[in-house]
Amino acid sequence: MASAVLPQSNSLTSAKCSLVSPSRNSNLNKVGVEASGEFLRLQSSKNGVNQSLHFGLVLRVGQEDGRGCRKPRKTTAMLKKGGRKTPDKEYPWPQKMKPEDLMGSPLRFLSRFKPLPQKPKPVHLPFELPLVDIQKKIQEVRELANSTGMDFSIQLNELQEKYDEVRRDLYSQLSPVQRLSVARHPNRPTCLDHVLNITDKWLELHGDRAGYDDPAIITGIGQIEGMSFMFIGHQKGRNTKENIYRNFAMPTPNGYRKALRMMQHAAHHGFPILTFVDTPGAYAGIQAEERGQGEAIARNLREMFGLRVPIITTVIGEGGSGGALAIGCCDKMLMLENSVYYVASPEACAAILWKTAAAAPQATEALKITAHELVKLDVVDEIIPEPLGGAHSDPLTTSMNMKTVIMKHMRELLKMEPDPLLAQRVAKFRKIGSYQEGVKVDPRFKRNMKPRDAPMEMGEPKLLPSHVHQNLELSLKTASTAATTSE
Repeated sequence: MASAVLPQSNSLTSAKCSLVSPSRNSNLNKVGVEASGEFLRLQSSKNGVNQSLHFGLVLRVGQEDGRGCRKPRKTTAMLKKGGRKTPDKEYPWPQKMKPEDLMGSPLRFLSRFKPLPQKPKPVHLPFELPLVDIQKKIQEVRELANSTGMDFSIQLNELQEKYDEVRRDLYSQLSPVQRLSVARHPNRPTCLDHVLNITDKWLELHGDRAGYDDPAIITGIGQIEGMSFMFIGHQKGRNTKENIYRNFAMPTPNGYRKALRMMQHAAHHGFPILTFVDTPGAYAGIQAEERGQGEAIARNLREMFGLRVPIITTVIGEGGSGGALAIGCCDKMLMLENSVYYVASPEACAAILWKTAAAAPQATEALKITAHELVKLDVVDEIIPEPLGGAHSDPLTTSMNMKTVIMKHMRELLKMEPDPLLAQRVAKFRKIGSYQEGVKVDPRFKRNMKPRDAPMEMGEPKLLPSHVHQNLELSLKTASTAATTSE
């Protein structure tokens, strides 16, 4: 068993920790470790710490020889995983923090999710080209003012007013295709961005208790206005490296089992559940299918209808197919203004129905995937407004708008008893869709299909000849006439 210690402040105190290998007997020479500082003790990997850790802490190590003399030498404490060293910058342990960062709970600072070291580059969507032109003019005028020392404030104000007006016109009448591009914007705030903005305290939980922790789904307990909630959501990456690590927010079966474990934990302790949907769909790889992707999603659907605590789901980006629905069986469904929610992506729909991905814009219009269209179909209960320019233009304001709407609906749901809550949840999904009852239909199934292009194979059943069809129709008419006469 191994234990290690880390400095928490600059106070000069001393502590010791022992490093004893379980594979050796107790007759071996003792190893002593000395260091300066006030320490926090870390558990071993068997007790939960299994990540790659690298601390820049110099320890004094001495080993006693047979004569009782200690030979001091210096070493650096290092925990390895798979033989690879974790970069020092990934874990800002307490000795690397600023004094003001040590105030309050350290849980936020011990999380792997940190602000990006560099601000992401602005990404302009195709329909925003008029804004790009105005921005270039504003930049040129500013450079001219700096180089000449002349006052161009009037021209800058006019250009800024024009920029705001064009931006307002563009975002006030977005088409479904444009809203889809906004929902997929690479700088759009992720689930953890919103969670850290709206919570007062936050502790991320890991693992499905079956040997795997899917990073595409994040779970944890957070506190809002003194009330504890269980948070579950799809997590996209903010750059290419993070997207690869998060598998582009496409969960495996282990991720859905992890989410189900946290839901059951929340139901046991009486925590309301908040889920955040932002995925193009469940991962469709061979390994995912071998592990039971369909079973994991189906089980989540079944179990969520029996959880006796309020559930609120918010679509913050794109919600695709069963991958979104597996954490989306809720009492209230909310959507950000520029998010989308669909049974199949427009590209997949176009490839199936139009036989080409080039028909994706046409499929986007036909699928009715935007928040405004889904509210009319009673799939979504309320739309959460976004700042002008999309959620990526002002993530904090978006999170605060989301918090206000979520807490409004949560206060209403908390007034309900568990049994009526479950009945309302089932009724919400039972009423989705349209159908007709008592309408007479043609008993013979008709279809208008394209004639077959491929030649008939040997032994393949062929279509009935025309005279057989005529005899069959005559027999049906005779049988129906006889039945009417007997009545």
